[in-house]
Amino acid sequence: MKSHANQASFENKKYHFSILPAAGYTLQTRLAAILASNVGFYTGSYDSTAKLSTITSSIAITENSQIVLPVQSDIWSKDGKYNLTGDWRVSRYPQDTYGLGGNNSLDSAELIGYSYLRIYQTIFRRVTNNFYAGVGYNLDYHWKIEDDGYENPHLPNQVSDFQKYNGTKTRTVSSGVSLDLLYDGRDNPIDPLTGEYASIVWRTNYTFLGSDENWQSLLVDLRKYFPFPAHSGNVLAFWSYDWLVLKGTPPYLDLPSTSWDTYTNTGRGYIQGRFRSNQMLYLEAEYRFGLTKNGLLGGVVFTNAQSFSEWPGNYTFKYVQPAAGLGLRVKLNKITKTNIDIDYGFGLHNSHGLFINIAEVF
Repeated sequence: MKSHANQASFENKKYHFSILPAAGYTLQTRLAAILASNVGFYTGSYDSTAKLSTITSSIAITENSQIVLPVQSDIWSKDGKYNLTGDWRVSRYPQDTYGLGGNNSLDSAELIGYSYLRIYQTIFRRVTNNFYAGVGYNLDYHWKIEDDGYENPHLPNQVSDFQKYNGTKTRTVSSGVSLDLLYDGRDNPIDPLTGEYASIVWRTNYTFLGSDENWQSLLVDLRKYFPFPAHSGNVLAFWSYDWLVLKGTPPYLDLPSTSWDTYTNTGRGYIQGRFRSNQMLYLEAEYRFGLTKNGLLGGVVFTNAQSFSEWPGNYTFKYVQPAAGLGLRVKLNKITKTNIDIDYGFGLHNSHGLFINIAEVF
């Protein structure tokens, strides 16, 4: 239950901004100059049943010559009947890829450069209570695709999985519509203390909408939050994220892949794009706890596991790639409960690194 102090704060000030200029570091970017922002607001009157709307954005320029501008939105109508969600991003993104399947090596790194435009926009209508149904449009457009080949000099003249799958394409388009089901019973979408979340997205891409090929996918995102111990501010959270190609052949860069979820958060402990294939299964658990009485500092411990289907083979899973880590939380805005997340994750085969985020990972 939200406090009277928070209620008064929202009544006196409609929009609550969090802005963070920072220097960051991730495995896929190395050093980065970042300006991250988050705004939380209510579109109608504040009460215990009102849904908090959020818009999160950042701009990053990295040591790897990457430029990234994402904007993610989750906006509710005044009466809570409609929900508008968006994931828009544009980037120039040279990035290593490591081949297809569930057990590749860091030594198989291959640098791929490309520009990328993503437009995902969905409108939901409430069916009953916290359950919503919606329709959306989804565009993934990659252009100026450049393959610099293997970085490992011990792999001369070998044809990579990317080259076998992509051929000589320098441009790919996936354009389609989606049918979406959503249940959102969280008490706060930025940093939940309790509740559950479920999202099911069936996407079908059509050549008449501009897609290179007809193909279909299913995305199932499930989350659950428990106060632990009961009546405390500590949280035990669980996340399942399953991303499956049902039919057709997506472009290589649109295949399910590590850390290519909306907020690039799956697979802490592994570099983005480390595993990629037609099918992705993912589980994560995290324990969040306070470190100071005033709520300024908190900590987390987490563990996750991902499995990707073998290629070729599509539906054969042979390997599970686990990871674990710990992190620090710094309260950026007490009213919206926005945190700065600083995590360090460890995977198999000497995979490890620092991961920085604004708002909770899930």
